[in-house]
Amino acid sequence: MGLSACAAPSPQARSAGIAAWAAGQGWQARVLPGPGFDIQAFAPTGLPATERLTVYIEGDGLAWLDRHTPSFAPTPSDPLGLRLAMADAGARAVYLARPCQYTQGAAFKGCDNRYWGSHRFAPDVIAAMDHAVDGLKREHGASELVLVGYSGGAAVAALLAARRSDVVALVTVAGVLDADRWTREQRLLPLTGSLDPKDVSARLASIPQWHFVGDKDAVVPASVLAGFLEGVARSGVRNAPTPVVRSLAGFDHGCCWAQAWPELSRLFARPEARR
Repeated sequence: MGLSACAAPSPQARSAGIAAWAAGQGWQARVLPGPGFDIQAFAPTGLPATERLTVYIEGDGLAWLDRHTPSFAPTPSDPLGLRLAMADAGARAVYLARPCQYTQGAAFKGCDNRYWGSHRFAPDVIAAMDHAVDGLKREHGASELVLVGYSGGAAVAALLAARRSDVVALVTVAGVLDADRWTREQRLLPLTGSLDPKDVSARLASIPQWHFVGDKDAVVPASVLAGFLEGVARSGVRNAPTPVVRSLAGFDHGCCWAQAWPELSRLFARPEARR
């Protein structure tokens, strides 16, 4: 799509470039005001009311300039979560960025680099995302939600699903679902101010789940999923749907999810059929 950190190094340029590219695809950007943070959303122009709305949640974006230097703002260089939303075969999809991605000026309120570092999954982050999801649900007349999270967005999706009663499917792509294990394996600083999706995994056992991992992913390897799935299995929920795990040969953290997504997204297009 012609977007990269080298071509658009500043947060402002990244935001403008992505918004222009999305508009060319028929998707419009808007900011959803909320408690603590304003959240950037994208939705296709003229999306009709729908009973079931699929909400895509972005990854961590450009959170770090190098291993020791946080970025000025975590706006992604390549918004893979947005590209997945656009490729969804169900075509009833919207997209939510993470706090402090894309937003500028007054809308950058509450933003401190800890929110794309140690506090990226903090309770106030999840509350702000929950508020944004509520707004999108009302706007589109939905009664049911499918939450799809990419990378760190998978953690947000799982934490949201654990506090909501309207989520009929949880879908993760290269997802950080055991934050403690992920930071240990990657030799990163612990996410001391964050919630860990592994800790709520048992509460998600009744929700149909699809987890997609790449067998070449060195950023979030498949091993990060193990503890989360163990928690689901130990839940004791009777007749719980078995989580579907798909490992894709040759896929890494970025390649080749968007290209394959029209086909892969059909696997969860009707999650109620698995009940």
